[in-house]
Amino acid sequence: MFFWESISNLKPKASKLLLYIGIAICATILTMFLGRNTQPSIAHSSSKASTDIALSKLPSNLISLVQDGKQYYRSGQYVKAIATWQQAVDICVRQGDRLNHAIVLQNLALAHQQLGQWKQADQEILLSLEILQADSPQSKLLAQALNIQGNIQLAQGKAQDALTIWQRAAITYEQSGDTDGAIRNKINQSQALRSLALYPKAKETLNQVQVELKERPGSSLKAAILLNLGETLRLCGDLQGSKLVLQEGLAIAKKLKDASLIADLLLSLGNTAYSSQQSAEAIDYYQQAAKAAAFPSQKVQAQLNQLRLQIQLKQSESARLLLTDIQTQLSNLPPSRASVYARVNFAQSLIKLSPTSDLKDSAKLLATAAQQAHEMGDIRAESYAIGYLGNLYEQTQQFSEAQKLTEKSLILAQTNNASDIAYRWQWQLGRILKSQGENTKAIIAYSEAVHTLDSIRGDLISSNVDIQFSFRDSVEPVYRQLVALLLAPEDGKQVSQENLKAARKIIESLQLAELDNFFKEACLTGMATQVDEVDPQAAVIYPIVLPDSLEVIISLPNRSLLHSTTKISENKLESLLSELRRSLRRTSLETDIQAVSVKIYNILLGKETESILAANKIKTLVFVLDGSLRNLPMSVLYDGQQYLMEKYNLALTPGLQLIDPRPLKHQQLTVFVGGVSKETQNFNALPNVEREVQQIASLVSDQTLLLNEDFISESIQKQISKIPYRVVHLATHGEFSSDAEKTFVLTWNNRLGVKQLGELLQFREQDSRIPIELLVLSACKTAKGDNRATLGLAGVAVRSGARSTIASLWSVEDSATATFMENFYQELATFGTTKANALQKAQIGLLKNPQYTHPFYWAPFVLIGNWL
Repeated sequence: MFFWESISNLKPKASKLLLYIGIAICATILTMFLGRNTQPSIAHSSSKASTDIALSKLPSNLISLVQDGKQYYRSGQYVKAIATWQQAVDICVRQGDRLNHAIVLQNLALAHQQLGQWKQADQEILLSLEILQADSPQSKLLAQALNIQGNIQLAQGKAQDALTIWQRAAITYEQSGDTDGAIRNKINQSQALRSLALYPKAKETLNQVQVELKERPGSSLKAAILLNLGETLRLCGDLQGSKLVLQEGLAIAKKLKDASLIADLLLSLGNTAYSSQQSAEAIDYYQQAAKAAAFPSQKVQAQLNQLRLQIQLKQSESARLLLTDIQTQLSNLPPSRASVYARVNFAQSLIKLSPTSDLKDSAKLLATAAQQAHEMGDIRAESYAIGYLGNLYEQTQQFSEAQKLTEKSLILAQTNNASDIAYRWQWQLGRILKSQGENTKAIIAYSEAVHTLDSIRGDLISSNVDIQFSFRDSVEPVYRQLVALLLAPEDGKQVSQENLKAARKIIESLQLAELDNFFKEACLTGMATQVDEVDPQAAVIYPIVLPDSLEVIISLPNRSLLHSTTKISENKLESLLSELRRSLRRTSLETDIQAVSVKIYNILLGKETESILAANKIKTLVFVLDGSLRNLPMSVLYDGQQYLMEKYNLALTPGLQLIDPRPLKHQQLTVFVGGVSKETQNFNALPNVEREVQQIASLVSDQTLLLNEDFISESIQKQISKIPYRVVHLATHGEFSSDAEKTFVLTWNNRLGVKQLGELLQFREQDSRIPIELLVLSACKTAKGDNRATLGLAGVAVRSGARSTIASLWSVEDSATATFMENFYQELATFGTTKANALQKAQIGLLKNPQYTHPFYWAPFVLIGNWL
């Protein structure tokens, strides 16, 4: 993770996006060390704004205090800013200057917000509002105060309150004619809407901002707002939109020769390029940003990002060339939270660049950062520095000292309500305790880290554009390491039922977190569901991939959990799974497939487990798959005589928490049918699609089907919004990827992304209470070379709003697909047949067809979600 990105992640909830939203009364947006931030206000003279107050009427000492506080705030020295502004407040109170008292209170609220001191921030902004409403109901000043109050509410996780306040502020901005403030207010509202999972509305709001900005002449203010908007779009995952907006802002800043804005925009373009996995482009932007920097802070900012990326790319020589220059720049930075973070980040980069070298330089940097933070009274920054110093001691196996430092940093983080860094120290403490053989205490520490992570999932996702990269390193291991501890037998005893239940819960939580990470939105909530509540004849199987073993937990109705362990390294398991996936080609011998498949069958199930399943009269197996197992169809597992799908109904789910347990109602199914059979957008023709959709329409639907030129987004949305379809069948090309931006379904003239598809399917004018029972994607595939591509499949399944989804893991001849789908719908229309059972019978139908007996044809079709 980049330092400048990780700072966003390590700030309080407040600063997730609000760092980038300037809301100053002044006619300019001030550049902060960490980006565009909510800026302190002062009443000042200006011929441009009738609501501004002339500072010349105030005593010079008050002017000086307000400006000094502003400089401290801009440099990240929030404690000094508070002390300085408190003096200004005292002067205003003594002189009875209530208006400037109200404005300075806003500044204090902003500074306390930065330090996570919510009570003080709330009190100060409420008092400011009270004074303004009573004494001087000037619309512009009141809107400013409301905007700050909304920031503080969102920072505390109160998204609905923040939105309500910002909507009130929008009316006030309109009354005052402050169009600049109104635009910034809409960017604020979009963040609250995202936090409330109102994504279409958030997107619509940002689109409005872009339209309004087009009509504005070029100015530093417009460039600054474009910077804010570009950052917002990046956090929303709209990387192409972010790039275009930032480039527009950069063109304006260059025309105005605004060096500070140029540097900030180049830096942001670098971050967007990095998020787009365009490493060379990102490095080029960082180099340009460092060259254009107006201040040492901007230069360090760009160079640290460049250094971290070059280390990731193993460009060691280029990275070392940066070290001396960065060290020089760091020594010139004044004490601030930003300089603390910079030193910590630089120390981490030094360790990664030379992990076997003497670590004294890194330790010195961290100790200096901790001391600087302590002297500033910045508890959050102190926790950050001390925690990473503890991490350094952990790496050198000085566990006693590491534990002391980690416990101290954890106390500081919790004192500051900084959950987003507290989980790191809880996790670190768990690792240290485990290294010392104190597994019981380690489980407690790990469990607290997971609990903290679950509580802040949304804040991590929406605050950190780089979370897609960092999730694998900074989030996922917490869950997996805890599961490994829970499933480790002690003194030769069997793993307790309590630990098995806890491990199962942790794996389900990880599945939710992975999907949130995929969408870059905390959009998923789950409710615990017992398997016997869903289906008394179903078993849920949780394979868990650990570094040295494959653990399998099986949940059966009305009995204790089963557990088995197979000692196999993750690399060896990965090799075995890859061998089976490669063998599932049309040209492979079926005996070769079976030879590999039986090995995986024995690891996952085996005869002993199957005898237990038989004794419990299990008919359906539901898999919550992990790792590369997700890339394989469970239907192809072979026991030496039969494939698994010949014996059981099969389904996949990201977890029972996401299951809607209601069964399919066997009334007349209303089916939307559409697809593309002709060649379009460089995708090959699928001539049998026409036969497929016409046959399905004749079997189960009398509605007009949309084919080829008619299969466009507008027509699909129009038809779905008018009729409460219970099944949606899309026979068209599509691809699933671990990147939401690369997961799509093809229409005649466009590509529907996973989020667009979800919005389209859930847009209904009437009977919105009738859900889509089943989404069928009959010609899709997973992306080649992407080991986590099935995240895209799970993402489509969840985001569509459908209770169940049927899709294919790889492309199959469209004639086989057409035959399969005809069989499936014939079975589905039979009373008493579940979706999983209809899938099984359709697959067996292909297996028995001499043309399609090879697993290549019938194995890729999978059911995700509700199998009833």
